Amino acid sequence: MSHRPFPGRRSVLRGSLAASAALSLPTALGAAPAFARSGRPKARWGVQAGDVTCDSGLVWVRSDRPARMIVETSATESFRNPRRWHGPLLGPGTDFTGTTPLRGLPSGEQIHYRVLLADPDDPRRTGEPVTGSFRTASAKRRDGVRFVWSGDLAGQGWGINPDLGGYRIYEAMGALDPDFFLCSGDNIYADGPLTETVALPGGRTWRNVTTQEKAKVAETLAEFRGNFRYNLLDENLRAFNARVPSIIQWDDHEVTNNWYPGEILGDTRYTEKNVDVLASRARQAFSEYFPISTLRRPGGRVHRVQHHGPLLDVFVLDMRTYRNANSTDDQPTDPQGILGREQLEWLKRELSRSRAVWKVIASDMPIGLVVPDTGDGKPNIEAVAQGDPGRPLGRELQIAELLRFIKHRRITGTVWLTADVHYTSAQHYQPSKAAFTDFEPFWEFVSGPLNAGAFPANTLDGTFGPDRVFLKAPTTANVSPADGYQFFGEVDIDGGSGELTVHLREQDGTVLFTQVLQPGRVGQ
Repeated sequence: MSHRPFPGRRSVLRGSLAASAALSLPTALGAAPAFARSGRPKARWGVQAGDVTCDSGLVWVRSDRPARMIVETSATESFRNPRRWHGPLLGPGTDFTGTTPLRGLPSGEQIHYRVLLADPDDPRRTGEPVTGSFRTASAKRRDGVRFVWSGDLAGQGWGINPDLGGYRIYEAMGALDPDFFLCSGDNIYADGPLTETVALPGGRTWRNVTTQEKAKVAETLAEFRGNFRYNLLDENLRAFNARVPSIIQWDDHEVTNNWYPGEILGDTRYTEKNVDVLASRARQAFSEYFPISTLRRPGGRVHRVQHHGPLLDVFVLDMRTYRNANSTDDQPTDPQGILGREQLEWLKRELSRSRAVWKVIASDMPIGLVVPDTGDGKPNIEAVAQGDPGRPLGRELQIAELLRFIKHRRITGTVWLTADVHYTSAQHYQPSKAAFTDFEPFWEFVSGPLNAGAFPANTLDGTFGPDRVFLKAPTTANVSPADGYQFFGEVDIDGGSGELTVHLREQDGTVLFTQVLQPGRVGQ
């Protein structure tokens, strides 16, 4: 594969870590910026870039007090003759976060950037610049594409453990020099409080960094914001954000476990029972803490297409906002389904328009794995498959419609990536083994968690004929990250042959499974 080296990687990393060196104790980091009244503005939570294309990208920062965001870009780390971008005024309305769009960037080039925070009353007074870097997507096929994906961070009571070095998986992902990171959801666990210690098997003890906002389930806007801020206490994540741009989607734990619109919670931990109220607050915090292009627009949304040159389009789905209520999922008709009619039609339309060699469908939930929702004591279904191996029912009807569309429109190079279930696996879906047969074979790859409890494998539903080709999962529930079972995946698209190679990896980067796919085939 032809892939450009990462220029100045060590110095870029040194710069991001140096900018983070001003971090004080976690409790100070979580303090309200309004109480910081002296000195110059500081970007203690690092920087991050997102939704990078061939000629654009978004840069994010958070200040510790009111400030004007300024971004400077350069082709070199010396920042000779930088280009300056004037960003927004950061204030309490966005929790002192802000995003600046960069447009007209050169294709396939390393973009060095630095963020300065200026005193709004005296623009000459700026804080210490915080640096980052990313590659724009190449308009030349020969350059190839490499990215990593995973999901599920700080779940099931397992937060930042200083004894283990924090979120070490980000160091392993960064070492692969990816063009971007696709996070498949559950960026936080707003419904998962953390305690200072957790007992482990064998008399061991897990230690968590804790903050006030992580002491209970998130209900207020401030508590949701604090959950997103919590993860940025980890230096591995901050260093990774400074050199690898992201494509972010959400799932349930950004709000609460297994949520759907219109739900009224029976969970006694919550004083606010209306999920729509919680979701509105969570969505605001989510939009504040990640650089996502479509959330900046009126009526902003999570689902979108990210074009990454001639080799790759990433179709980011939102299986939360438009879904119907969780149920036994066995109804013979289901026009709303898990995507909603409007999003399904959008996806079909964008897939048919795509001219990319590969079309990654970034799904926040798996297709053929049975994911139950027993929170209210009923045998409801949380994802798509319900365990009936016969004809499509319930939410499966939307997936059948989509798969049929891909076949009859002869859309090539579709690959499904997901996380959610807290183990890693590869499923090949084949009509010859399925109850529903009007589709072409395709692959679904599962990875994660990043730092959360690991769980045994879910059962397969035979409606779309999945064959589990690879699996690594524990045999007991909620295995801590101290005992392994933390995973991420890597996708490498060769610029010459167009082959797409998937590696499923453990948290230290060890390859567990490899699958090579050939371009130009309907489905895949």
